[in-house]
Amino acid sequence: MRRDFRKDLAFRSSKKIVIAIKPDSPIYQELLRKKSSHQKSLAVLIDPEEVDLAATLELIALSEAAGVDYFFVGGSTAHYEDMDKVLSWVKAHSVIPTLIFPGNTSQLHPAADALLFLSLLSGRNADLLIGKQVESMSFLLRHEMEVISTGYLLIDGGKMTTVAYVSNTTPLPRDNHEMALATAMAGAYLGMKLIYLEAGSGAIHSVPDAMIKKISEKLHIPLIVGGGICTPEQAQNKLRAGADIIVIGNILEKDPNRITDLSIAVHHHHNITV
Repeated sequence: MRRDFRKDLAFRSSKKIVIAIKPDSPIYQELLRKKSSHQKSLAVLIDPEEVDLAATLELIALSEAAGVDYFFVGGSTAHYEDMDKVLSWVKAHSVIPTLIFPGNTSQLHPAADALLFLSLLSGRNADLLIGKQVESMSFLLRHEMEVISTGYLLIDGGKMTTVAYVSNTTPLPRDNHEMALATAMAGAYLGMKLIYLEAGSGAIHSVPDAMIKKISEKLHIPLIVGGGICTPEQAQNKLRAGADIIVIGNILEKDPNRITDLSIAVHHHHNITV
């Protein structure tokens, strides 16, 4: 009997795909549902290297009370031990979903609910475009975790940030909206599921509202915006420009109680006049 090698190859390939791609993606499906219903989200960024456990516990309690949607956990220089300590603490005291926002492969941890699988599109550092992603496979193929491919764009926030220094890349100019649009759309056409515009932790200037608007008008996947967002008014303006998820972090290190007003601004942005 003659063997049909094409059918055999298709069968074996389909088996590999079923194993490699996890159909259960609850967090991303929730993000798509929220986008389609114009429901906005607030994420709190926790840098494991910057906080102690007592401060984290306070932040968790405030986040739960304020209705925060997600915790992003990660930083430019943190390591596995930092992630293990903070993630264990967060998971023990909160039901808010945790997503790893990795600065390097040593921050991968199985306790998180999902991983933002970042590719730094704004730079030309090949190691952060694909190199670290390949390196992370040894971990991801061993652990069941929701992986969300994310196009990451650094935007000039008015000062040198740790992420720009560590990544050895130059942020996109804040006044070149066309370049930012082209970069974001290239990520979308490559099949990325999220686009993240980042001005950097402690940025003097947040991502320009006009840039967000220009990108959001063309983009059909969820848009995350973070860096330098300190007031409810800033959050409101980003949301009206088209951001789907607002990320805050540095301002909470100075005043954790700001989280309440920022959460109200995000979740009731249609009802508040700026």
